[in-house]
Formats: sequence, structure tokens, C-alpha cells
Amino acid sequence: MDVFVSYLNEACIIISAICFAIGWVYIRKHRVRIHRRWMLTGVVFAALFFIIYAAKTFFIGDTEFGGPKSLNTFYYVFLQAHSVLATIAAIFGVITLVYAARGRFSRHRKIGPWTVVIWFVTAATGLVVFLLLYVVFTPGPTANLWHSYLGH
Repeated sequence: MDVFVSYLNEACIIISAICFAIGWVYIRKHRVRIHRRWMLTGVVFAALFFIIYAAKTFFIGDTEFGGPKSLNTFYYVFLQAHSVLATIAAIFGVITLVYAARGRFSRHRKIGPWTVVIWFVTAATGLVVFLLLYVVFTPGPTANLWHSYLGH
């Protein structure tokens, strides 16, 4: 179950990044309505990722790095950098959406490119984390929040 949900999550992130890239192309062509549709579709997939990720963390748990111990420090530093970027991307994403929804397009135009670039980097680093956890190395153990909390 854990691996399936993780693959589903990664698919949501990749799809969101593809939607954002297509939306960016359309705004460069001044096709605002098509841009809006692609960007909102990307937002839906990004939000779906977050909901699934939060539920997975809460109910199934987090998977530990199963690679060689010599890579633990690299992996966990990389994971923390990815987590910080993801948080920044989410904050910028909300701000960018609010500007668009309120019709503050001059501000939306200024922050939008930064937001999407940060999201692309976040999606790429997330893909690396996913590959290291589930593809390159055998996944480590998974413990849910309750299991960790209760000390079992």
C-alpha cells in the first residue's frame, strides 16, 4: 500500500509540473484562458499530492531511507532542502493564486515566474527523493504517526 500511494503521489507532482509548464507556455503566447485552465489543473494535482501525502504520513507513515548508511547524511540533508523548497513553493503558490483571483495581475506577473521555477525545482528534487526511496534502493521500514507516538 505504501509503495502504491508513493507512486500515486509522485505522479501527482509530475503531472502538476507538466501542467504548470504548459500553462507557462500559453501565457507567453498571451492565451490567458488556456493558461488559467492549465495552471488551475496543476494546482488541483499539487493539492491532491498534498492531501494524499498528509493522509499517507498520518495513516501509513513515512518510509525511512533504505540505502547505504554512508549516504544517510546526504539523503537527509537533501530531503530537508527539498522540504524547505516545497514549503516556499506552496507559500508562493498561494500568494500567486490570490493575486490572480483578486485581479492583481501586475503582482501576479511578477511573482508567477518565481513561483513556477521554485515549483519545478521542488518537483525535480522530489523526484530524486522518490527515486532514492523507492527505485534506486530498497525502501526502509515505514512507521505511522500513531506507531511512533505510542512507541511500538
